[in-house]
Amino acid sequence: MATDPFPQQLPTLDQLGITDPSNVSPAEVATEWLNAFSAAITQIDAGAVVDLFLEDGFWKDVIALTWDLRTFEGTKDIKKLLDARLAATDLHLREIRLLEEPLQEPALQKMFPDLTWVRFCFRFTTKHGKGTGVVYLVPFPDSKWKAYSLLTCLDSLTEFPEKVGPLRHNKADHGTWEENRCQEVEFSTNDPTVLVIGAGHSGLEIAVRLKYICVPTLIIDKKPRVGDNWRDRYNALCLQDTAWYNQTPYMHYPPTWPVFTPARKLADWLEGYAKFLELNVWTALTIKKSLWDDTTKTWTVEVIREGNVTRTLAVKHLVFATGLDARPKVPDIPGKANFKGSAMHSTQFTSAANYIGKKAVVVGACNSVTYRDGFPLELADTYSTSLPNAVLRRLNQRIVYAVAETTDNFLYAFIIVKNCWETLDGLAKVGFKTNLGLYGTGTLPLFYERGGGYYIDTGTSQHIINGDIKLKSGSAIECFAENGLRFADGTELHADIIIFATGSGDPRDPMREICGDEVASKVNEGVWRHCGHDGLWFGMGDLAISRFHSIHLAMQIKAIEEGILNKADIAI
Repeated sequence: MATDPFPQQLPTLDQLGITDPSNVSPAEVATEWLNAFSAAITQIDAGAVVDLFLEDGFWKDVIALTWDLRTFEGTKDIKKLLDARLAATDLHLREIRLLEEPLQEPALQKMFPDLTWVRFCFRFTTKHGKGTGVVYLVPFPDSKWKAYSLLTCLDSLTEFPEKVGPLRHNKADHGTWEENRCQEVEFSTNDPTVLVIGAGHSGLEIAVRLKYICVPTLIIDKKPRVGDNWRDRYNALCLQDTAWYNQTPYMHYPPTWPVFTPARKLADWLEGYAKFLELNVWTALTIKKSLWDDTTKTWTVEVIREGNVTRTLAVKHLVFATGLDARPKVPDIPGKANFKGSAMHSTQFTSAANYIGKKAVVVGACNSVTYRDGFPLELADTYSTSLPNAVLRRLNQRIVYAVAETTDNFLYAFIIVKNCWETLDGLAKVGFKTNLGLYGTGTLPLFYERGGGYYIDTGTSQHIINGDIKLKSGSAIECFAENGLRFADGTELHADIIIFATGSGDPRDPMREICGDEVASKVNEGVWRHCGHDGLWFGMGDLAISRFHSIHLAMQIKAIEEGILNKADIAI
């Protein structure tokens, strides 16, 4: 198990030197703290603001003060943020108001017997937008409460709100809708401002956010139909996140939707989603070349459509929504020409029907309660992002082990299982190695730092324990053999088919192929935010992450196009 590079402790009652604060009024605690916070902000008193935080507290900002996705840890870094932003007239927090509506009102939460905090929400405005704040306060011996974590998240741009609800299109298009729609999707009289590469869920959600804040956007994809990235996967694939977690912006699944969505059903939903929300999509398309002009801040992109029709587009922004799966990663194993069977990456596998009765070798073993029926989706998203990853990591270090001992249905060792310990013991007996994940925190860091490295058990573990699925571990593959694989320990596995479940390459690889090495050399790991190169963006993640952060990416692009965001505003 990797050593945790962030070994700081949670603010437990023992560390804070107090007894159980269960008798406090959460509303009074929240009001007192927020009044002091608002006064310090109004007086542009960075020192007074910092005094309201734990010394090792956090301020997480989502484009509200920084036009970026940033987390500031410790009062020294928080002071640096305030010194840079507190006096800035365009980013100054104002109109701070405590929220007291159901599910948003101040609440005392007991995370563990020795960890208690008051969580509350507030609204605020800046010069350019409206936002939501979420605060987590912990108690001190002098009856004062200080912020362990604060989120400030911009929800909308004041002058450029989403064209939904009362702001939707309200004129009758008598006989002109179809013609207008055709011109819009073909960009027959203009070029798009934004070109989104990839028509998967992330690409569609980014495009829909841009469309409804009036940024002309085109999505392109090499596959013939929207949804093919899900349609072309193996037949038995079914999403393991619930329907409540995987909802799409503006258009939600009907109440009849299954809790766990079959991949091909999701593919059809995405195709209909693009149609009903009138997204501009070109499919079966190849990008011939792209060129960035640093003087005009414009991309020239040459594409080839069906029928070998070439179109050259001049766009201000390229958004890569090509997913985490990038290019399949297959180890370079000698002797492949000698193997008489078939070998493929897991992305090429669609069904076991053609291999019944054959021997198969699979190389590799890799694959929230707020989201529930009736809970407001936007609020669930806000709460989900309100704590920094460093805090979630600390919480998970305790949750992973504690829940494994006390629950029947738990995520542990990257496997969701019933009777967790029995399953783990059974896997261990047949040589299947498990652990608690990076830093002992389960799947969270694996997803954010590696994009994988875990799998969700839907019955396979028991087949491994029973011996229905054999296991070979502890020895490296030496080479292909005529009838299978030969290992460094001298053993050999016979196989008719070999499937490499060995993951994928760098998600930035598609960008490098399209934009070239010079552009790629300037790109960092920024996702949903400035990536180091003007006019270039990345959006990726599961359906919930894309749903939430797609609006933040869209607002950044809109702010640039409207002249209210400059690159200098991002640096702190």
